[in-house]
Amino acid sequence: MKLYYAPGACSLASRISLHEAGFDAEFERVDLRTKRTEAGEDFTALNPKGSVPLLILDDGQAVTENVAILDLITHFEPTFEPGNPLGRIRLIEMLSFLSSELHIAFKPFWHAASEAEKQAAADTVLKRLELLADYVHELYLFGPRFTVADAYLFVMLRWAKAFDLDLPPALLGYFERVLERPTVRRALDEEGLAWEMRHAPLPVPTA
Repeated sequence: MKLYYAPGACSLASRISLHEAGFDAEFERVDLRTKRTEAGEDFTALNPKGSVPLLILDDGQAVTENVAILDLITHFEPTFEPGNPLGRIRLIEMLSFLSSELHIAFKPFWHAASEAEKQAAADTVLKRLELLADYVHELYLFGPRFTVADAYLFVMLRWAKAFDLDLPPALLGYFERVLERPTVRRALDEEGLAWEMRHAPLPVPTA
């Protein structure tokens, strides 16, 4: 399989999850501004939406949208599911919240016309993060088991830190725990991203 990505974008969650699952995958960088791939292809010919991630399966089928790709990885590697009777449903519930409520809340940081809009976005992001902090009672969002949702939240915590937002204390410790995972550090290294966010460049626009 092959993952098309942009450094630091939400596709980082898919890369981390592929490594966690132990899948052998290729990775190709996409310039989201020019919509060209590292090999010089027109990315919109591969994905008319023009967004990452895009996962091409071994049989040639294409899967878009981060939530769909993360759910597919969980389908291939069921140990990613939270260990309870409604595990898969709770995972989809969390992925949906991360995508539709938290991820989208960052958009004004790249596209806002005023500082007031960015401040409003910061307030929204922090409210969403406060809600998520209540889920971190043990190591990760679903207790001791790392899931694709943790990979997704980690990416957005990187964004929050890059934009100098003050994370809830519970999520600061959570961020450091996720960062310690070898697969996470491997993914960051592969995308040329700093482990330490203090002097890291701002993330690329996600669309």
